[in-house]
Amino acid sequence: MMTPRELVRRALDHASPPRVPRQAWITPWAERHHPADVARLRAEFPDDIATAPASYRTPLPIVGHPYRKGLYVDAWGCRFDNPYDGLLGRALEPPIRRWSDVESFHPPAGLLDLDRDAIDRFCASTDRFVLAGAPVRLFERLCLLRAMEGALADLLERPPGLGVLLDLLRRHARAEVAAWAATDVDAIVIADDWGGEDRLLVSPDTWRQAFKPLYRELCATARQAGKFVFMHSDGWILDIVPDLVEIGVQALNCQVARMGAPALGRFRGRLTFWGEIDRHAVLAHGSADDVRHAVREACDHLSARGGVIAQCEFGPGARPENVIEVFRAWQACGASG
Repeated sequence: MMTPRELVRRALDHASPPRVPRQAWITPWAERHHPADVARLRAEFPDDIATAPASYRTPLPIVGHPYRKGLYVDAWGCRFDNPYDGLLGRALEPPIRRWSDVESFHPPAGLLDLDRDAIDRFCASTDRFVLAGAPVRLFERLCLLRAMEGALADLLERPPGLGVLLDLLRRHARAEVAAWAATDVDAIVIADDWGGEDRLLVSPDTWRQAFKPLYRELCATARQAGKFVFMHSDGWILDIVPDLVEIGVQALNCQVARMGAPALGRFRGRLTFWGEIDRHAVLAHGSADDVRHAVREACDHLSARGGVIAQCEFGPGARPENVIEVFRAWQACGASG
């Protein structure tokens, strides 16, 4: 029998896996508010994809917890106010307010000091396809270090300090990818939300000039080490999907409903679509028929001898029965070819 790891690899290689592989994104909110449904989902539709523990040999300078009420300070010194348990709260004052702050700013070296033995033991303990435990972020980190408004203004005005900061982020991200690529994980994950409601947050030309070369370098570092590259990006990102394919992204998690499965379907066979199903209209308010229609549309337009991974997020507002129906519908879709 084919293992989950082999199943996912077949999907990524467009090599006709016997069924659609799956992964449910279960948030702390779901575990807190719907524990019985979470247990049922895991029992009925176990994941084929696992995430390695983010294990480090050097303690990280973290304060609090990202999903607990109160102050949370991440490894980069970015501060968050969490008003309640279950979700990451709003970012507070950014660490880099003036360009002179860059001179004394240092990325957290501890993120590069992975406990490789612990990570490799985890990989050896499972037959699932394993993702790196810490997604690499460039744009989102820039937004946290400079605040969203500041980062967008920087990309429009292109002050000299921006180049210095982006190069600092590039070098750290490349080292982080290389560190994870030296472990036994199957794939590296990049996570940056680039889309707004109906367009990119910046112009496609700005994205290509400022970020495409950085992502190309990260993809090359991962793939030269024999790792797959997975990427997550929310919002409307259709303009840059061809670029992501070109630079070596192999699996993309995006908001399919926002752009439409038919529009994304022109990339079928060249990219594996790693979900998702509409969190807002379908998972939160849709009927079972709505869920089945969304899955059928994704299957019809995106699948090509594989090339799809059943995924959705069990997050705030999602109806538990709809989340379970997503995976039941994908199972039927795969069974019917």
